[in-house]
Amino acid sequence: MNSFKKVSLIIAAALTSTMLVSPAANANAGTVTLTVAGSAATGGTVVTTPVSLPVPADNSIDAADALKIAVTSVDTGTVVTAVATNATIVPALATSTAPVTASNGTSTLSIATGTGTAADFYVYTKSTAVGSVSITRAGTTTVYYVQGSNSAATANSITLSAPASGAAGTSQVLKVSAFDVFGNPKSGVTVNTLVSSNGVATATALTTDTVTATIGTKEQTITLPASGSVVVTAYATVASAVTGLSTPVGAVTATITVRDLAGELAAKIAELATANAALAAEKAGRAADKAAADSATVTAKVASDLAIATAAAKYKAEYNALATKWNKKFPKLKVALKK
Repeated sequence: MNSFKKVSLIIAAALTSTMLVSPAANANAGTVTLTVAGSAATGGTVVTTPVSLPVPADNSIDAADALKIAVTSVDTGTVVTAVATNATIVPALATSTAPVTASNGTSTLSIATGTGTAADFYVYTKSTAVGSVSITRAGTTTVYYVQGSNSAATANSITLSAPASGAAGTSQVLKVSAFDVFGNPKSGVTVNTLVSSNGVATATALTTDTVTATIGTKEQTITLPASGSVVVTAYATVASAVTGLSTPVGAVTATITVRDLAGELAAKIAELATANAALAAEKAGRAADKAAADSATVTAKVASDLAIATAAAKYKAEYNALATKWNKKFPKLKVALKK
């Protein structure tokens, strides 16, 4: 009987626990609607087909620039959280009295529905790379993708890459690049170059590439003259300045110095000959100094040896003279003479 009661209590507890968890598990994730400027957005659910949004080149986040994400029919009190990567979230669009610019917004946003059942917010991007925003509500997370487009925007700046110098008569590569106001490569831009040398100027119109590997750039090959220098000027029509965004750059210049390699080589050979002559003179001087030093050493040694020999002869003569006298006086105690 006691065992039966224990089993009953365990079953009752399990049922109670299930009833407590069930409401959370059945929370309503609601419906998510994607629109741009009031029309249903195209794509966005997979990374290969992101929603295309124009970059906000006018520095105002308007309906045409942003993806509106509307979450509806969630349970009252649900918190909707959005996290963006390579994109920006704003809770509202720009109005005449409340501007929203390209410096506004965050990468995360949470909206508590309170007594309501809906949450709206907007996503825009300044990058032409694919970005994403993940929406989490009632335990459900959905990811949507966006990508900026600058096809309708005028280039904001251009750059010119050129070598600082090159040998006379050689081919050199120039590269022009175009960018939008946010630094994204800009394809289809006409960039003119003016190559000037020795009073002759040649103009060329280049159009920046659309292919991914070289997008926004274009190369030009030129041949350097026999002497002097080459001045290259690149210029293009760029956008008007927009308050709060980077200053437009419509013209840049580079100078290529023409090198006379034969002349440079001859000069280096002459420098080497001068250096070798100086080295030879230095070596000769050191050899002479060493010879003189060696000669002085030998002379000093000869003089020293002579002095020692002279002193020795003197001392021997004096000794033999004294020894002779000794031997005469003491014939029985004779000492040997030094030879």
